[in-house]
Amino acid sequence: MRWQDLENEPCSIARTLAVVGDRWTLLLLRECFMGMRRFEQFQSRLRISRTILRDRLNHLVQHGILRRCEYQTRPTRYEYRLTEAGRALHPVMISIAQWGDAYMADPSGPPVTRRHGCCGHALHAVFKCAECDEPVRPKDVVVEAGQIER
Repeated sequence: MRWQDLENEPCSIARTLAVVGDRWTLLLLRECFMGMRRFEQFQSRLRISRTILRDRLNHLVQHGILRRCEYQTRPTRYEYRLTEAGRALHPVMISIAQWGDAYMADPSGPPVTRRHGCCGHALHAVFKCAECDEPVRPKDVVVEAGQIER
């Protein structure tokens, strides 16, 4: 399978990777979730080339993850805000961060602590079933064929 063909695969994971799976996109989304919105902020923080940054931002806008909002008219400048689809990636980002904290952190520990704003405790997100409220482990998941036509 070629990378450029992922978006045509009958697999939600492959199609998602076609949108957010390149080497800069998740870092851009990390910055969005931390409140960054402007091109110059992204470039300064990530030290990414202007061309790659422009391409990645346009890709995320094209796929409905970000929306471009004008904040200045002379010269015209835009900021990038998460859409509903973009905000829905938050649990994914938290899960990736928790995995990284557990398995990729320096010996001194994770670089940041995420806290739940409501209670102030360190965040340890748990994947639970919305119906029975039980934690979901890989062995608890049953995969069934969907209604996809090829």
